[in-house]
Amino acid sequence: MSHRSTPPTPTAALGDELVRVVKLIHAARARAPRHHPLVDPMAYPLLSKLAPGPMRVSALAELVHSDVSTVSRQVSTLVDLGFVSRQPDPDDGRAHVLAVTDDGDQLMCTIREGRDQWLRTLLADWTDDEVRSLTTHLARLAADLETFLTDPTPRT
Repeated sequence: MSHRSTPPTPTAALGDELVRVVKLIHAARARAPRHHPLVDPMAYPLLSKLAPGPMRVSALAELVHSDVSTVSRQVSTLVDLGFVSRQPDPDDGRAHVLAVTDDGDQLMCTIREGRDQWLRTLLADWTDDEVRSLTTHLARLAADLETFLTDPTPRT
């Protein structure tokens, strides 16, 4: 089988570009400033998923598509730094739920503002309609990925 320089299908071309974008995002993340010197940027999504309300670590891990031990370790740091609190679970006194603190909410705002500024700089020559279109397509792709992760049965 020979390797073609032009992908034979639109989805093959999409796959090539997705690989490229993921690699570039990882490179950009490595160069991005931290919004807090002691918080790993990989923990930032935990704050946004906790923003709607308290939840158990297992539910949080499921939302971020990670294992409980990894999320638990990241949450411990956020708790130690005062960005997340552990509270008794109102439905089960033996368990705890996690909640974003006021300081955590402020950190989330700082992260969002920094990301927004970076994206506005990166996409400075894009029109608002182009940004909205990309956002719509990315949201659809993310929804399809989440569906696939819960039910990988091929759709016809």
